[in-house]
Amino acid sequence: DVLVDVLAENPLLQVAVVVGLGALLGVIPFGPVRFGAAGALFVGLAVGALDPALGEGLGLAQSLGLALFVYCVGLAGGGPFVRGLRTYAPLMAVSALVLALAAGGVLVVGLALGLTPGFVAGVFAGAGNSTPALQAALDVSPTTEPSVGYSLAYPVAVAASIGLVAVLTRRPRPGSRDPEPAASVGIVNATVHVTRHCDADAVPGLEENQLLVTMLRRDGHTRVVAGTPHLHPGDEVLVVGSPSAVDTAVKWLGERAGHDLVDDRSEVTFRRVLVSSPRLAGVTIGGLGLEHRFGGVASRVRRGDLDMLAVPDTELRIGDRLRVVVPREQIDDVSNYLGDSERKVNDLDLLTLGIGLSLGLLLGVPGVEVAGITLSLGAAAGPLIVGMVLGALRTTGPLIWELPLAANQVLRQLGVAVFLACVGLSAGRDFAEQIFTRTGLIGVLLGLVVMLAGGLAMVITARRFGASSARTAGLLAGYNGQPAVLAYANDQVLDERVDAGYATLFAVDTIVKIVLVQVMVVVGLQVMSGFDVAQGCPPGLVVPAWRSPTSRVSCTCGILSAPDHRASRRWGRRPSS
Repeated sequence: DVLVDVLAENPLLQVAVVVGLGALLGVIPFGPVRFGAAGALFVGLAVGALDPALGEGLGLAQSLGLALFVYCVGLAGGGPFVRGLRTYAPLMAVSALVLALAAGGVLVVGLALGLTPGFVAGVFAGAGNSTPALQAALDVSPTTEPSVGYSLAYPVAVAASIGLVAVLTRRPRPGSRDPEPAASVGIVNATVHVTRHCDADAVPGLEENQLLVTMLRRDGHTRVVAGTPHLHPGDEVLVVGSPSAVDTAVKWLGERAGHDLVDDRSEVTFRRVLVSSPRLAGVTIGGLGLEHRFGGVASRVRRGDLDMLAVPDTELRIGDRLRVVVPREQIDDVSNYLGDSERKVNDLDLLTLGIGLSLGLLLGVPGVEVAGITLSLGAAAGPLIVGMVLGALRTTGPLIWELPLAANQVLRQLGVAVFLACVGLSAGRDFAEQIFTRTGLIGVLLGLVVMLAGGLAMVITARRFGASSARTAGLLAGYNGQPAVLAYANDQVLDERVDAGYATLFAVDTIVKIVLVQVMVVVGLQVMSGFDVAQGCPPGLVVPAWRSPTSRVSCTCGILSAPDHRASRRWGRRPSS
């Protein structure tokens, strides 16, 4: 009791304790499933169930955590979304249609079973693993029921999604319209003894960006291949690319040499250099000007755990590691030009972060009144949309919107952990009352059905579009909206198409879910019989004139009756009878 009293008097202490214990729960494996940051939700539900006083006064922390999360997601997903819009617009439209059909279906079934619209909207958000959609449902619902529905549907939806991904990755399919990835085949290099006259740009695979020729040895001297020199019999060149492209180039040029040019670094050397200079964010490798500035070239880009061929149109991000091949005396100058500073990579630009968040929150303020309820983008969709726009722009004059990958991941994880901790604390008591009831069982089953039906529809659609199994797994993770599913897919297969598929759908489907849950609550309240604007409730609030099977709030004869004092305090007034 003393501990509960201490927690009740210190809201921030509640959040800190729940985030810490949630992180511990998140790393515990349940079969192939780890809850990750979502562990804070379940710990919050358990702690919030201890006392009605827990979970009060957390609105600001909850909104700030959500805004940080969705803004960082938007920054990371804005560029891939814009680049994939032309190619994958039909697939995005189909995914939005599938979500709309799922939302309509679960609302009809839920209302037929006597569930409240808020609870059903929470189930839909949980089945879609969308914390921004959960916040949107809470914004228009008079109770915390969306949190209860979300927490019931969430675990089974994650498990079902991982099961589908496991099937996809264990039965790989190339995809009729999907190019082969560089990550899955790897990047190799070979020293070739040239036996024919030819121009360097005539080597097979070079024009298709599958191969690079980086070093040339002639008459006992080694130099960087800059431009398109003419090759002579007796030359030795270093080719870099996929194993199949390198093999083809070796056969076309001549034969493998008995030694490797990379072993001799007396005249030409190479090094991985960290891209940390802010002015290079979004610049393509071709736009770096390494050839005319330093007489060098770039051969590989390492981004996270992914190694890519440094083709000219690859856009650089802060934190990329670029392997450069340059004359020995130029290596320090190249390092200074690219930055090569760990400290700068880990620095957070608070100016652009503050401006971007402010713009997103301002976008979420205006609302539209529908059936007595004000709908708005709020802290869920506003920062997400602004983040996507700024992520696609990357820079505006001297302002660099893009965050370093490490900083983006940290802010994203912190934001979602704080948000889910607050949600769990506020909904803990209601969750404890419903988990072992008929309503709780229905919520679990509805969440499972929604996820499986929608997931299977997306898998079939992706196959029809000619996507590979790897890209389909990423698309499924993006449709589902769960980073744990993406992490599981990446653990099963090393393929950049997984991340590309995730980025294609995640942002746009998140926005669709945010809109749908608000529509579900409004439409659900209107179709129920006996609805009217309750004269004893706050202006503009529509509440049912019947007692919900999952709500502690009822409305009879137009007068609010709220045994749950937390709901009363949320509306800013004491309950009346």
